[in-house]
Amino acid sequence: MCGIAGLIHKGKSSNVGGEMTSMLQALKHRGPDSTGYAVYGAGNPGDYVMRLKVAEAEDMARGRGVRELLESRIDTVDAILAEHGAKVKVKDRVRPYALRYVLSHDGETADMAAHIEETAGVEILSLGNGLELIKDLGDAAAVASAYGLGEFSGTHGIGHTRMATESDVDIKSAHPYWAFPYNDVAVVHNGQITNYWILRREMERRGHRFMSNCDSELLAVYVAHDLANGISLENSLRKSIQEIDGVFTYLVATKDQLGMAKDTMAAKPLVLYESDDLIAMASEEVAIRAILPEEIDTYDPYDEEVRVWQA
Repeated sequence: MCGIAGLIHKGKSSNVGGEMTSMLQALKHRGPDSTGYAVYGAGNPGDYVMRLKVAEAEDMARGRGVRELLESRIDTVDAILAEHGAKVKVKDRVRPYALRYVLSHDGETADMAAHIEETAGVEILSLGNGLELIKDLGDAAAVASAYGLGEFSGTHGIGHTRMATESDVDIKSAHPYWAFPYNDVAVVHNGQITNYWILRREMERRGHRFMSNCDSELLAVYVAHDLANGISLENSLRKSIQEIDGVFTYLVATKDQLGMAKDTMAAKPLVLYESDDLIAMASEEVAIRAILPEEIDTYDPYDEEVRVWQA
């Protein structure tokens, strides 16, 4: 079933971490297995934020050797960053298997990111100037508490509550998905893509990597590929409705935009609220009312509807 949510503030920052937590906690009944956030802060010019996972939560219960393995992987990451000339300004070990780096780096980050994943055996969850992608097992309140999201300040964010139906209950299968190696692009999705393998193989032939077998990851790669080739976010979303088969509603966030798209049947729900300075959307209205308890007007987007908002 799953639940998705997103919000964007126009021209200002707000406590998007706390707001997204309230929205996602209100959707807990749609997916209690895992919760994920893609939140966008201002960041410092020239700095990158990298979130990575060095192991799955279940790996931590395997006993002897786990600690040594994790330390070895982290040491390898640090060595590769130094090799690529990246200067680490902040290194936070948020959980034993989850780290957050703030670093400065001149030039492209794609080669560095690929080197880290191929050599260190870790998964980069996100890398960007504004994006921070956090996902873990448990509900929104538990994940927000563990990762200190309650006071995260930024302009916009998207999130997901997952009920595992076709893949394992693990962090790798949780949403959102970052479109490696493109900075600041993330996607959450509710639905099923029926031509997933056809499009995935096409993207892999073009050099894109996939970290899971979840069809939702395809959407992130698809949009990021378009953006990298000069296609606007709105046009990419419109194109996806014609080229991607299945039933889907999905949200895409970039460094300064938030977009949504629904397929031709509009079978997957989305409720939308829009004012002069705030747009909020979710699978159910209860999530919007978790941050806007006053009387508000909402509407359900139509089939094949595409919208894009600027932060």
